[in-house]
Amino acid sequence: MVNGESDARPAIVTGAGGTGCGRAVAMRFARAGAAVVVSDINDEGAHETARLIQRDGGRAAFFHADVRQESQARDLVSFAEKTFGAVGVLVNNASAPHGGEAIEEWMDSLETDLLGAMYATRWAIEAMRRGGGGAIVNIASISALWHGRKSPGGFPGYDVAKAGMIRMTTRLASLAEKDGIRVNCLAPGWIATDGPRQYWESLTPAERVERGVPSRLLSVDDISEAVVRLATDRSLAGRVLVWWSEDAPRLIQWGDKGYRDWMEF
Repeated sequence: MVNGESDARPAIVTGAGGTGCGRAVAMRFARAGAAVVVSDINDEGAHETARLIQRDGGRAAFFHADVRQESQARDLVSFAEKTFGAVGVLVNNASAPHGGEAIEEWMDSLETDLLGAMYATRWAIEAMRRGGGGAIVNIASISALWHGRKSPGGFPGYDVAKAGMIRMTTRLASLAEKDGIRVNCLAPGWIATDGPRQYWESLTPAERVERGVPSRLLSVDDISEAVVRLATDRSLAGRVLVWWSEDAPRLIQWGDKGYRDWMEF
């Protein structure tokens, strides 16, 4: 329990069918006593997440939903209500393959990471209003914060989508006072999931410095703990928690203009 709010409210976690953050977040909520709806388009992986939760004595149910389709996002929320009686938490974690530089290759990320999160959020808000409140956590990225890069990296569609999730979070801050629904966001750095970890391990410390790669990676457990904190701390609404891989997690100041350094024009 954090700041008086129980961790045990039913939770929906999208993109929970892989072996990375979604699964870790779903299992962390289950360990706190929450019933969890595990959602993904990867049916096999999502069933495995649900099985792992149930093996450990938790409650979980799987629902196939492609959040790019608003009707499926709506059905996901409806399933959670029918199965567990309420929707207390939504974690917008679903993410598409990142695509390339050409603008036409941005759409998968925009449709999944941003529009999918918007669709799920819309219907979760309706359910949470019926249930007397709740919490939504959006998973963004530090890649949405930079104004250009001095070293190679990033995926344009993904970066644009994650920037949109950050702004969606801050714009929905007023829901806390009106409806008892707190929307917050985690923008993490490099996480030790399969792809990033393999690339990170292939580099020497000197190469990491040269390529702007962090000296350490966040763990999926780091991420799951941060998500639960954002979902349960009643003092947080409309806030963005930034966690660079080599640093401690820090909240962006409310009203921050977002530009640390200026150049004369």
